[in-house]
Amino acid sequence: MPIRRLPPETVNRIAAGEVVERPASAVKELVENALDAGATRIEVQIEGGGLTRILVADDGHGMAPDQLELAIERHATSKLEPDDAGDVDLLRISTLGFRGEALPSIGSVARLTLTSRPQAGGDAHALRVEGGRVTPPGPAAFPGPHGTRVEVRDLFYATPARLKFMKSERAEAMAIAEELRRQAMAHEAVSFALDVEGRPVLRLPAEHPGDEGRLRRLAAILGRDFEANALLVDHIRDDIRLSGYAGLPTYSRGNAQHQYLFVNGRPVKDRLLQGALRGAYADFLARDRHPAAVLFIEVDPLKVDVNVHPAKSEVRFRDAALVRGLIVGGLRHSLAAAGHRASTTVADQALTGFTPHTGIGPQNGSGPVSQPQATGWSGWTGWSSAASAAQTIPGLSDRSARVEPESATAYSPLPTASQAPEPADIDLPLGVARGQLHGTYIVAQTRDGLVLVDQHAAHERLVYERMKAQMEGGGVTRQALLVPEVVELDPAEAERVTDRAHELAELGLVVEPFGAGAVLVREVPALLGRVDAAGLVRDIADDLAEHGAALALKERLGEVCGTMACHGSVRAGRVLSAPEMNALLRQMEATPHSGQCNHGRPTYVELKLADLEKLFGRR
Repeated sequence: MPIRRLPPETVNRIAAGEVVERPASAVKELVENALDAGATRIEVQIEGGGLTRILVADDGHGMAPDQLELAIERHATSKLEPDDAGDVDLLRISTLGFRGEALPSIGSVARLTLTSRPQAGGDAHALRVEGGRVTPPGPAAFPGPHGTRVEVRDLFYATPARLKFMKSERAEAMAIAEELRRQAMAHEAVSFALDVEGRPVLRLPAEHPGDEGRLRRLAAILGRDFEANALLVDHIRDDIRLSGYAGLPTYSRGNAQHQYLFVNGRPVKDRLLQGALRGAYADFLARDRHPAAVLFIEVDPLKVDVNVHPAKSEVRFRDAALVRGLIVGGLRHSLAAAGHRASTTVADQALTGFTPHTGIGPQNGSGPVSQPQATGWSGWTGWSSAASAAQTIPGLSDRSARVEPESATAYSPLPTASQAPEPADIDLPLGVARGQLHGTYIVAQTRDGLVLVDQHAAHERLVYERMKAQMEGGGVTRQALLVPEVVELDPAEAERVTDRAHELAELGLVVEPFGAGAVLVREVPALLGRVDAAGLVRDIADDLAEHGAALALKERLGEVCGTMACHGSVRAGRVLSAPEMNALLRQMEATPHSGQCNHGRPTYVELKLADLEKLFGRR
């Protein structure tokens, strides 16, 4: 069969299948073009989930009439400029787009109208493309002083087979909204608007550039809870900057959909970055919980390859280990700086568990609520004696701990000049212990509310942090195997494991190459006790292949430390004295990450006085 050169229309349709997978892909390409054009305002309108109509309007620098025809040619772009020798540098890419494929690809499968007025002055002109056929540009109306309007109608009408793979109009509209939110996160100084079927769905005014403006933009997109529970991240290592916001561990989610990663302002989905995010929170979350984070990486374009996929959603770093270490180290530093802080949603969840009762006394299933006799206080015997009180309120006579100063009286005298008052614990973050409930929960009073502490979970975290510090200070104790174990792997897996032998040795696992496709295990971490060395090495090989780091060993050591901490901590049911309870509160205040246990659950709940007043209808 002879080799044939494909016609340009067919080539464009093939390219469109890679660049424009669905309406959201078309919106992404057009919005990125607007951002590269210096737009400060971007408006998007869609109908029929984007399949019927897409309009993207911006106030960028616009295009002259002769530039419109070039814009719809394949691999024609203003974003790459040749040097004096005529060579184009594909390694130093500073724009979002650069391939010159979006407009011709869309025009080959849809009805495209491109209208623009240049910022330098002049009239607006429009150009039309239908299924690859181009109509020369002519004068057109334009509402603004400069900018570009791209209207796409009947997307994929020229490739009907692609329409069969589209989802519902609602699902496609949601995908477009999500794509626009991602772009808005990375460009807080640009205003965004989205209308769906003529209804306003998204309105994001421009914010002042910087951390404060970025947080306001993220709050408008992700909600006020994220704003209240996000930690600022800003770290630099070897000219690579990591910035953004990461949620507290107790503000975790059931899936990874609230993780947004950007490289040089470009939204990306990268397994390396997601693995690093998982590794940073490994000590604080259970496996079925996921952190919420919006992270931005700024790196020299020479150190990252963005020309991996036509959709530009994947990147490749020259030094992946450096980037991963920056993410893990930066996030852990920010989490440590949060101290004992827990998310505000913990208190909200606790308040929803309270059920207000307006009746007095017991209530049966069929009769009305019994009320006290209307004969004055002497006629209601519910509080006449301790015995009757125990019958009226079950459990009232059970043992409980009460913390009051021994010298306290109903009318305590003010301290004299000779009595130097001690610092008031009530002004400390976790307050002063006032009692203990069910031998498990400490009740503490703060200046403007109360705190409930799970004594076992809190002490477990304290012990765990001490064990981690000891492990990091003296290294991991190793246990030599009487008979070294040979683990057979794929040759590539074996090479990855042996290349990280030094890192694994720091974690207590000593391995060495043993021929092609095998490694020899000589020592294992003593903390693990009797361990399946072969299974451990295979898990590490999988982690190295997927995430570029040996998470399995670190997580297993963390699990062992957590188990040992659990057995060495204060158990639920133990009655604590007042000094013990206050000592636990002070240690929590001084220990990083003490706001959540090893599985991401909160160790304490704080209720403000205003919250309590709302419960009782006082405000």
